[in-house]
This record gives sequence, C-alpha cells and structure tokens, in this order.
Amino acid sequence: MNLRLNTLAEMVDPGARIADIGTDHAYLPILLVKNNKINYAIASDIGKGPLENAKADIKEAGLEEKIDTRLGAGLVTVKKEDNVDTVVIAGMGGKLMSDILNDDWLKGFHFDTLVLEPNVGEAGVRSWLMIHGYEIVEEHLIAEAGHTYELIKAKLVNKVLPLTEKQLFFGPFILKEKNQVFKEKWAGQLVYHEKLLKNLNKAKKKDIERIHHIEFENKMIKEELDD
Repeated sequence: MNLRLNTLAEMVDPGARIADIGTDHAYLPILLVKNNKINYAIASDIGKGPLENAKADIKEAGLEEKIDTRLGAGLVTVKKEDNVDTVVIAGMGGKLMSDILNDDWLKGFHFDTLVLEPNVGEAGVRSWLMIHGYEIVEEHLIAEAGHTYELIKAKLVNKVLPLTEKQLFFGPFILKEKNQVFKEKWAGQLVYHEKLLKNLNKAKKKDIERIHHIEFENKMIKEELDD
C-alpha cells in the first residue's frame, strides 16, 4: 500500500463508521476493515466502472458483509440510518469537495469527523471547515511519486475557531511542522508563481486582481521559506 493511503488510514479513528466518497477500488475501506480498525464502511463512487472495481476487490477480500458499495454523486448515497460518523474524501478538487460537504450540510448532515485530501484548493477547504464549526486536529504534507498531498482531519466542535491567512493557506499543523516536503513544495511553487507573474505583467490587458493575489501569496511563501 502507498504512503498516501496508509496515512489516510492512520487518520481514521478506531471503530468509526466511514463513508469513502470517490472510493475507486475501495482500497481504503478494505485496508481499514482488514486491519480490524473499523467493521463497517460505505464505498461510494459516481462512476459505474470504479464501483465495479470496488465490488470485485471487496469480494476478493471476502468483506462484502462489512463494506457496502453505493453508486451516486457525492454524499447523496449516505442515509441517516447508516449512522456514518466519518466521511473520507480524497483526490478531488477543493472546490468540488467543499460543494459536496455543503450540499449535505444544508440537508442537515453534520458529520463528526472529516478526513480530506484535496488535490488543489486546500485553503478553500480549510475556510469551509472553519466557517462550519470544524476544528482541524491533524494534518500531513507528504510527497509520493512526484506529487505532494495535503491530508486534513477535522472534528465538528460547533464553534468557529479563527485561522490566520497563513494557517488557511499552508495549514496550521503543516505550517508548524514545516518539514522538508514543505520547503521543496513551496520553493517550487514560488518559481512557478514568478514565471506566471512575468507573463501576466506582459499581457496587454492586465488582470490586476490576479496579479495582486499572486503577489500576496508570494509574500507569504517567501516569509515562511526565509523563516
């Protein structure tokens, strides 16, 4: 199993009832049940192909009675009677992730624990969590196969715990740890941003708002890399 998957598994509480949204092969639920960390999971996916893969892998593992497969978009596959307390969403854009969580929030689904791995737009996810009364309790920034991943675990505390601009952008725990992956990721991002700024400033019609936004992000990145 890969580092990303193992780290996500470690972030799930023992005995949790989970819904793995966008499950693909159901690798995570299978790993958790096999290790006796949980004894029930929903493996949900919007695609028929990925869900068939999940069903085949679950059957091969002999876990059909402990892992339900559901076909559908986002969290529409999860019902109140499932008593799910933990939602895992990994490997999709932060905007889509927040939209999925928000749709269910408006229907009265307020899950106790969220384990999330947005592949872009992480700051927006943290902002959604903060506004909706979640406390970020654990984060990991890892590198694997040429990619970096930000993994976020949050608990519902029903009160807004304000995060600074930098904490939203980098992640409060990731910022505190500031490991080697952090330095490499943001040094690379800074180089990319500088090239982007040059191109934006060359444009006949300048996107001033975007230029200022990137300049602001660059300032934060430089401050943390120089610290």
